[in-house]
Amino acid sequence: MDIHQILAHLPHRYPFLLVDRVLEVEAGKSIHAYKNVTINEPFFQGHFPHHPVMPGVLIMEALAQAAGILSFKTMGEMPSDDSVFYFVGIDNARFKKPVMPGDQLHLHVEIERQMRGIWKYKAVAKVDGEVAAEANLMCAKRDIAK
Repeated sequence: MDIHQILAHLPHRYPFLLVDRVLEVEAGKSIHAYKNVTINEPFFQGHFPHHPVMPGVLIMEALAQAAGILSFKTMGEMPSDDSVFYFVGIDNARFKKPVMPGDQLHLHVEIERQMRGIWKYKAVAKVDGEVAAEANLMCAKRDIAK
């Protein structure tokens, strides 16, 4: 999936869109996407000016966005103004390697289960084939009250 298809499958926009390309997606199973991490990212101005490192919370968010694309593909739906996919939980988060400007952050997410509107995923972020971060994520689709 190129950036135009990603934009159609996620409601996120700059500066919070954290998926640049989807290399592989198998509905109901898994996704492999990536984020090109550049020095131009707004968070690097303050995290840290003398040693820029991508915040761990944004690595988790990138994984959650990949999970969102996978979920929409699995449901055969597109985002709408009537609902939102909330990031509702992170378990067993571990950060193994700092993510720096110039890195390509590969996002690997597998669906573990989906039950009563709650999706659970196994997520791993890698740089150069090495694990940078991993976690079990949970997301939920909820209607927006109007």
